[in-house]
Amino acid sequence: MPELPEVEVTRISFADRIAGAQIVEARMGKPLRWPLNCPPNALAGMHVLAVRRRGKYLLLDLDQGLLLVHLGMSGSLSFMLEPPAPGKHDHFELRTSQGVLRLNDPRRFGAVVFAANEVDPVAQRLLGKLGMEPLDDGFDAKLFHQGLARRKAPIKQVLLAGDVVVGVGNIYASEVLFLAGIRPSTPASRLSRPRAARLHQAIRDVLTRAVERGGSTLRDFSNAQGEAGHFQLDAMVYARDGLPCKVCNAPIRTMRQGQRSTFFCGQCQNA
Repeated sequence: MPELPEVEVTRISFADRIAGAQIVEARMGKPLRWPLNCPPNALAGMHVLAVRRRGKYLLLDLDQGLLLVHLGMSGSLSFMLEPPAPGKHDHFELRTSQGVLRLNDPRRFGAVVFAANEVDPVAQRLLGKLGMEPLDDGFDAKLFHQGLARRKAPIKQVLLAGDVVVGVGNIYASEVLFLAGIRPSTPASRLSRPRAARLHQAIRDVLTRAVERGGSTLRDFSNAQGEAGHFQLDAMVYARDGLPCKVCNAPIRTMRQGQRSTFFCGQCQNA
């Protein structure tokens, strides 16, 4: 699944090129996870002002509304001047004066949703319960610790939930917990303020590095220019079950948490 770094890398790869473009037409293929919430032809004539990100959602600010785009489990965006004919997994296309934005999503768990603005109930249903943005200045270490203190669930599950901090998906949760030296099964409420501060910094460091490396390409992720990511090559624990820890040489271990694989080092993450 594309996580925050992959979504941010996707945003960076086409945001400047589509800014200021006028929408010529919109096309919907097979139904996605949620309906568009307006007739596709209603988007024609609008202008794309900017592209932002909130959690794993891309927000296309229009002069008359907002498009929220989610890549789902297997979706990817491309932005080309003259793309080939749509394939069977191309389920949304936004043709503009500056190029064509196309969503390819084999599993159709992604979505493109129109809302009047960010406070529209349609947008709030998707964005209203999201936690702090980890790469923004507003990601405050004290507030982060306070949020963790209210949660008794294992810390990895709390990170994945997204209501304390957004965008720390399965790959990056394993990596940040390793960097912070915290065992994934530790209850979030048991983290002291200094340990939460280490985790706070680890989240910033890992996600920033992941964006710089173009995200992670485990199967078929690519940005809007078709470029793959390389963070997976730097992983300290993720998908390294049985291999020696790069720090202490102990074998990397794995466990199941919430039907997801968690990777960790029993020696480096001993608390």
